Amino acid sequence: MHVLARITFKPEAADRGLAILARLVTHTRREAGCVSYALYEQAEQPHVFQTVEEWRDAAAADAHMKTAHIAEAFAAAGPLLASPPEILSFKAVA
Repeated sequence: MHVLARITFKPEAADRGLAILARLVTHTRREAGCVSYALYEQAEQPHVFQTVEEWRDAAAADAHMKTAHIAEAFAAAGPLLASPPEILSFKAVA
């Protein structure tokens, strides 16, 4: 199971947003079902971030969304976001 999440912060909150996401990466990579979890910053818009995630299965991805570190990240990021995160799940087809 692959998940892509785009997180767009207000431009003036980019540094604070990156700090929140960096903590999230550290905790997420320790989850049992996490195969890989990478964070990218958009070159042209440094307040826009993208996670590229691979999970053992859909259950692991669902469990991730229920962790304390996700809840903490959403709470901390909420006032800094320019728009709601866009989270998309994919399954390999080829």
